[in-house]
Amino acid sequence: MKWHKLGQIFNPSEHILPNNCQLFAQSPQALVFDNFVRVYFSTRAVDHTNGKYLSHVAYVDMAKNLRDVINVAEQTVLPLGGLGCFDEHGVFPINVVRDGEYIRAYTTGWTRRVSVSVDTAIGLAISRDNGQTFQRMGDGPVLTASLHEPCLVGDGFVKIIDGVYHMWYIFGTGWQRYATDSAPDRTYKIGHAVSEDGIGWQKEEARQIIADRLGDSESQALPSVVRIGNRYHMFFCYRESFDFRTVKGRGYRIGHAWSDDLKNWTRDDDDPGLEGTDNSWDSDMQCYPNVFECDGDIYLLYNGNEFGRYGFGLAKLEGHGSN
Repeated sequence: MKWHKLGQIFNPSEHILPNNCQLFAQSPQALVFDNFVRVYFSTRAVDHTNGKYLSHVAYVDMAKNLRDVINVAEQTVLPLGGLGCFDEHGVFPINVVRDGEYIRAYTTGWTRRVSVSVDTAIGLAISRDNGQTFQRMGDGPVLTASLHEPCLVGDGFVKIIDGVYHMWYIFGTGWQRYATDSAPDRTYKIGHAVSEDGIGWQKEEARQIIADRLGDSESQALPSVVRIGNRYHMFFCYRESFDFRTVKGRGYRIGHAWSDDLKNWTRDDDDPGLEGTDNSWDSDMQCYPNVFECDGDIYLLYNGNEFGRYGFGLAKLEGHGSN
């Protein structure tokens, strides 16, 4: 498996974003249409009551060469949640899935906390206008903290396989203060759940399905799964749980694992070959991957430095499809 990096394809600073959002195009997620590819992403506006960010979801429509921008959304696709709801302070990321005549969106809602900075849960919204806007199924989440997954459930990625809904997601194992004068940092791992209807989910409770490479304090995020031949491949990002914002080499990079049965995964991080390009937009960080098929080719979208402040780039799998 060899990837050809095609470079940065969308820089939010070069476009007018809705809702007075500024910079950031985080967690790009592709939805393929007949004549174009829509890429959803989370962008940020400033909450003027406290100066903190609020995450909103927008999209860009690109030609199938995945270079030319056709359209940028004029409005965000989903309003933030109501007062006290799990998604009151942001939606990041959003995972879109075609399901019959509708498009489902599995959202990660953010809400601020007091003793720690945030908590997250996974919600569900439906689009009836071909993905331009989404309406919540309800004000609450469909997957959230539970007995052995106490916090930070999010990053849901859903595929419908043989009539079964599969979700790969992250769950927090806890918060820790690594220095007496620092804010608490979080650690999370990748888990798996199944559903008959995409609403009620059965978790493999607290089963970490991807082995650690950096030790117990490794944080894993944003799983994305594609079938290539008879094997399933997962791409995700991983980092150290502390000092990852300021110390080079401790931030996110792209990881990979494969499975033949959707349950047991073999980690193989040497496979992706998606290391950053020196002195470039992804030199220090590669994160939030989304792998998808378009016209017989396999592509991978991902963010670079500063968690997607400078937009997203693209890589193409070589030796597959119409290459």
